[in-house]
Amino acid sequence: MRTIDEQGYHFEEWFTPDEIAKDVKQVAKKISKDYQGKEPLFVVVLNGAFVFASDLLRALDNVRCEVTFIRVSSYWGMSSTGKLEFIVPLQQVVENRDVIIVEDIVDTGLTIHQLKEHMRGLGATSVRVASMLFKPTKLEYADAKPDYIGHEISEEFVIGYGLDFDGFVRNLDAIYKVTEH
Repeated sequence: MRTIDEQGYHFEEWFTPDEIAKDVKQVAKKISKDYQGKEPLFVVVLNGAFVFASDLLRALDNVRCEVTFIRVSSYWGMSSTGKLEFIVPLQQVVENRDVIIVEDIVDTGLTIHQLKEHMRGLGATSVRVASMLFKPTKLEYADAKPDYIGHEISEEFVIGYGLDFDGFVRNLDAIYKVTEH
């Protein structure tokens, strides 16, 4: 098992690259089945979801789609600020489109809740969510539960595979959980 130290915290590998690839493929299979013959718009939430989105989009089977990006933030360090900040707003027209929001992790659901409302307000036909990780015990917004989940996890703070710690360690090929300070 690999370990790393980051900003005074010790992390150990939780999901290996092979385990992640398996999760991505099962999510892609479900989306491919649900969107066969449709042309969904994938809205990738930057910065964290870009790694998951890259793997997910390439694993889709015969789904013609468009991809766009949005950047929002509600985190600093290991805690949510509770306020969603739009850093790079949506540039794509979503009216009369099936939208799939791609996120790295859903915990309280604040980001997804607000993004779903935003997409519906712009006239999206449907809005679904694909997330690599989901923390069901932290969920505060029922409508924010992802439709497609790579893996459910407990409340540990995690990094790697797009997930950052104050902007760093997104490039790790595995997902690590904090074990001690």
